[in-house]
Amino acid sequence: MTQKKIFLFDTTLRDGSQSAGVSFSAEDKIKVAKALDDFGIDFIEGGWPGSNPKDELFFEQAHKGMNLKKAKIVAFGSTRHKDKQSHVDSNLLAIVNSKVQYASIFGKAWDFHVIHALRATLEENIEMIEDSVKFLKQKGLGVVYDAEHFFDGFKANRNYALKTIEAAVRAGAFNITFCDTNGGTMPNQISEIIKEVKNHLNANNQFSKMEYSLGIHAHNDSECAVANTLVAVLEGATMVQGTINGYGERCGNANLCSIIPNLEIKLGYKCLPEDKLKGLYELSRHINEIANVIPNDHQPYVGKAAFTHKAGIHVSAVQRHSSTYEHVEPTTVGNERKVLISELAGKSNVMFKIKELNLDFDGDKDVSTKVIDLIKKMEHKGYQYEDADASFALLVRKASGIYNPFFELKGFRVVVQKESNTGEMVSEAIVKLDVKGTLEHTVAEGDGPVNALDNALRKALEKFYPELKEMSLSDFKVRIINPNASTGAITRVLIESKDKKETWGTVGISENIIEASWQALSEAVEYKLLKESARKKK
Repeated sequence: MTQKKIFLFDTTLRDGSQSAGVSFSAEDKIKVAKALDDFGIDFIEGGWPGSNPKDELFFEQAHKGMNLKKAKIVAFGSTRHKDKQSHVDSNLLAIVNSKVQYASIFGKAWDFHVIHALRATLEENIEMIEDSVKFLKQKGLGVVYDAEHFFDGFKANRNYALKTIEAAVRAGAFNITFCDTNGGTMPNQISEIIKEVKNHLNANNQFSKMEYSLGIHAHNDSECAVANTLVAVLEGATMVQGTINGYGERCGNANLCSIIPNLEIKLGYKCLPEDKLKGLYELSRHINEIANVIPNDHQPYVGKAAFTHKAGIHVSAVQRHSSTYEHVEPTTVGNERKVLISELAGKSNVMFKIKELNLDFDGDKDVSTKVIDLIKKMEHKGYQYEDADASFALLVRKASGIYNPFFELKGFRVVVQKESNTGEMVSEAIVKLDVKGTLEHTVAEGDGPVNALDNALRKALEKFYPELKEMSLSDFKVRIINPNASTGAITRVLIESKDKKETWGTVGISENIIEASWQALSEAVEYKLLKESARKKK
């Protein structure tokens, strides 16, 4: 049986940009559009022509040619002003002048908004909808009509909400999208209302013979945007509007990163070209990077924790059969299974991680017990290994007795002073190390005490281990474990490091932030050297 096609309408660049903390430059918008096109999105709502210079530049670039493979760029706007004709309305003319092939315009479906927001009569609003759609249609554009506040409007005045839809259909909109603009409608209400609208239109000979489709645009104020979208599709909607990662005003828009796999995997609809679904995780991370948004690790399907297991009993079961604690295979959306190491870990966690890190202990059957016991002691002190795989790898070696350090610390000192004449803060670190029997005593400055310590450590080691030159620190996080202890509180430092091939995390704890930083820094360096040593032995 042929799968029913659902068209994906992405509004990340328009509605998603209204999310607090999200701001796309014109260059960002072009990057996002190309990523969405490559993924297989059908329609990309680029913005509101004439509203700001960034959107103007985006549509100019779109017209010159972004070389999109599949997606159609859509210009957004509203119906004409109540006191203007469509052919002189600046909003509609800006859409036409953007030279796009498709437009998405919104009109009022709620009589309350017509009276109090537009300050127009109910009949004037009907005329505005019909005239605006007809004008754009006559200019050769395909028109998606967004019925704003449709569900609230339907509940308040059913007959009037239906008249607004009829006006858009009469005027030639190829798609009528129902908008849950305030995001407060429940899934059962979505289902009932769409069913009633379809029955109403099909019962009218005038509309039953016209060609148009239905769509859904849901907001997430009641945490139902994804559910409402899926229910709308089950009731016959063939276009879904949403944003990547659920960006949007207030609580966000319907999250396409959840909607798409739910439609394809769970409900059997066709949304994307073949084999594109496995690019979902990468797309989510890429858009977060462009938007400068910290990824939500607990986001379904594409979050780092979406297929992460911590409890030992879960890991044991997943190793036997993944479906015991996973509703889909992680690889179907480009994600991966992860196992965390913590005080909740069992032998299954440890052995999974040991295998994942390609560690070999020559059949030492007691290694997992030793590691678990050590982890429990270390976590009781405040260590955490969930984001510190490199520290865990070193811990396993220490627990099994096969660890050989690459250098030995003899001492370090960090000085931070403020220059009286310039007001500049200066940080200096002095490090003493024993490296292969040679005493190294180095001094280095840095932007801060941790940076100075990192520079001094590298300075001491790079002549012995030149491979450290390709390593850099990419993230530095500090957490106070027991804030009630005031200045005597224990500090946990997590450091993320990277080279040309890999990223790894290390952890350190101490009442002194510099000491905690040294632990994480030195282990980051040791892990890099451990990797290079293993590579050379192959």
